[in-house]
Amino acid sequence: MSDLNLTVPMGIVYGLIGPNGAGKTTTLRMLAGLTTPTSGSIQLAGRQMTGAGAADDLRRLVGYMPDFFGVYEDMRAWEYLDFFARCHGIPAAHRGRLVAELLDLVDLTAKRDADVSTLSRGMKQRLCLAQALVHDPQILLLDEPASGLDPRARLELRELLRELRHMGKTLVVSSHILAEMEDLCDAVGIMERGRLLTSGGFDEIEQLLQPRQVIEIRVLGAPDAALAFLRDRPDVVLLADEAAAEQGKDADGGEMMATGPQMTGWIAVTVEGGEAAQAALLAGMVRAGLPVLGFRPRQRDLERMFMAITKGV
Repeated sequence: MSDLNLTVPMGIVYGLIGPNGAGKTTTLRMLAGLTTPTSGSIQLAGRQMTGAGAADDLRRLVGYMPDFFGVYEDMRAWEYLDFFARCHGIPAAHRGRLVAELLDLVDLTAKRDADVSTLSRGMKQRLCLAQALVHDPQILLLDEPASGLDPRARLELRELLRELRHMGKTLVVSSHILAEMEDLCDAVGIMERGRLLTSGGFDEIEQLLQPRQVIEIRVLGAPDAALAFLRDRPDVVLLADEAAAEQGKDADGGEMMATGPQMTGWIAVTVEGGEAAQAALLAGMVRAGLPVLGFRPRQRDLERMFMAITKGV
């Protein structure tokens, strides 16, 4: 890790994304108090987490679920949670109700008396998440929580994490499954080679990468007339023309009309002047008799952001 400066607002789901070896796990381990930073300091919920006595505060404040977790397979599910409740000093009078509530939260009530060894990987994952919640921490640190899960188990886990956010928890989640992070997270940090390259909300990062709003337009039939119309507008720039100019190629549309495989048949442009200019552009295309089938702001794409920001090994 090098010069890591990370701020995560309370009450959100924050995603750490990056290739293997980027430093995601090391970052989470430092936040969990398992790895001591060589310099600098850590504050959680406004409290200093370095120095004498900090470890006890940290344990009460944070729930940590590592990527490779161990479970006591000779226990039943309820015993597993009861054991960790004892470790956290929760009184016997409260443990029974707490265990029942946690099993219900992670949808494992039906497996209450099942041996942990008989649970599927997805069920064990949810049980370990329940274990991280035993002491009702404000902050949850989850390292690759969906790793190795089948599609249904990933969907169930994602819904559970959303429920935890609605309960007011702050979640810091590391993952390399970009599509799921985009659906789940309020903000992300992109890491590579031990450095945090960028951090913030999706719209904020998108604005850094592309300061001007990108509009995607689709017309019926050949796009030649639409391309000619757009090139005549002084407030419009075709992204294909920009890319072609940068590469020293002839900008005649063709395959460069699209900005990616998923964009086949769409023309990507930027429009100066905000939403009023965009509305005027659409009205002008209709008046010109162009058969417009689609006209939309380009949706954020975490995979595209990731590829634009990282350099690769």
